[in-house]
Amino acid sequence: MKLASFFSLASLAVCAFAQTIEIGYPNHNTHIKPGKQFIVQVNRPDTLTSSQEVAIVISLLQCPKNGHCPKPSDDLGIALYAGPYNPQFPTTHTPQDVPQQNFTVKVPSSFKTNETAQLAVTHLSLVGAGPFPLFEIKNVTLKVQ
Repeated sequence: MKLASFFSLASLAVCAFAQTIEIGYPNHNTHIKPGKQFIVQVNRPDTLTSSQEVAIVISLLQCPKNGHCPKPSDDLGIALYAGPYNPQFPTTHTPQDVPQQNFTVKVPSSFKTNETAQLAVTHLSLVGAGPFPLFEIKNVTLKVQ
């Protein structure tokens, strides 16, 4: 009985890992400017496991002067986008040939230059035949210039 429970748990973990997202762009330490737009690319590697995308939230947090950002689960900052997520395969060859969606967002004008910001993408989807909820937060650190 314990072995069956182990395999069920392991199978759920593999399904969840297969449904995870990645921030394709911007990369760590990319420079952004207050009041200017930039593109956030959210990738979801292809998988055979069924899933239903629910939503994502793209947020930006100006970090304290010491440069140590809090964990995204503690403080997301300002929501730049909150809504549907519908990743599609790109129509032309890209470095990340996986389902993806681009979002154009704007850095708040109140952000101070020469400081660090944390971009977070919060993702919720329903995975598998059950289904079970998959909730995750991915982040990158950016430079406000």
